[in-house]
Amino acid sequence: MSRISRNISIILRAERLIAQRQVAVAAKRTGIYAAAGFAIGLAVVMLNIAGFFWLSATLTKPVAALILAGLNLVLAVLLALIANSMTASTDTTAAVELRDMALQDIEVEIKENLTEARNVVSGVRRDPIGALTPEIVSALLGSALKYARNRKTKAD
Repeated sequence: MSRISRNISIILRAERLIAQRQVAVAAKRTGIYAAAGFAIGLAVVMLNIAGFFWLSATLTKPVAALILAGLNLVLAVLLALIANSMTASTDTTAAVELRDMALQDIEVEIKENLTEARNVVSGVRRDPIGALTPEIVSALLGSALKYARNRKTKAD
């Protein structure tokens, strides 16, 4: 059973590492989105003013405004694609592998314990008296003595 508790501890630690890394990437993404938004805000204002004056000298004012709006949309899409390309999977592969190994070890331990329990039960069915080992006898006697003491103290 100590292997099972050790593996559960490993699984919980691995999950915590994975979650921490995913939160760190999400925080970085948010920071990049905020910086991109601020940069776009400043750049768009300045570029729009400059571009509008430059284009309005050769084109009509509505056409100049449409061209600038299209360029602004392309820039926003590019920044969003860059932010979405960031993932935490490359940083968490070791933790995921560790978690998976611990889960497999738990499965093996449980199967071994079930096989052992089945063997003990089948041995008890064949020879109930012969299956009593000193450990089992001492555990049964200890439980019986505790029960007798508890009944005696409750009766007093």
